[in-house]
Amino acid sequence: MSPEIQTVTAWHEALNSADVDRLVALSHPEVEVGGPRGTARGAQILREWVDRANIHLEPLRVFHEADTVVVEQEAEWQSADPGGRQRVASVFMVRDGLVTGVVRYPDLASAMRAANLDS
Repeated sequence: MSPEIQTVTAWHEALNSADVDRLVALSHPEVEVGGPRGTARGAQILREWVDRANIHLEPLRVFHEADTVVVEQEAEWQSADPGGRQRVASVFMVRDGLVTGVVRYPDLASAMRAANLDS
């Protein structure tokens, strides 16, 4: 497993165990966090997103090239109705063992296009 995939795997584990300090430690201080509502930067933004989203992301398929990792995920927002699961995908940028960016997309095809991995 590549170092980038190892970092992204650890990032998911920290998120899903609600270990925000570990999640921040695995992320660059100026990490880009993005999704349907736009993007923002910084560790404090990441902390606020975790508190607000209350999300569990189960990794499914993983695609990797250089410092880019695309992960198809089964998402469940803890405040959602039971059975409120949705398949999404996120593009992670990883440099020097830290997540420098994570942007969520509504589906795998959109994430692959955004990462230029769709050819």
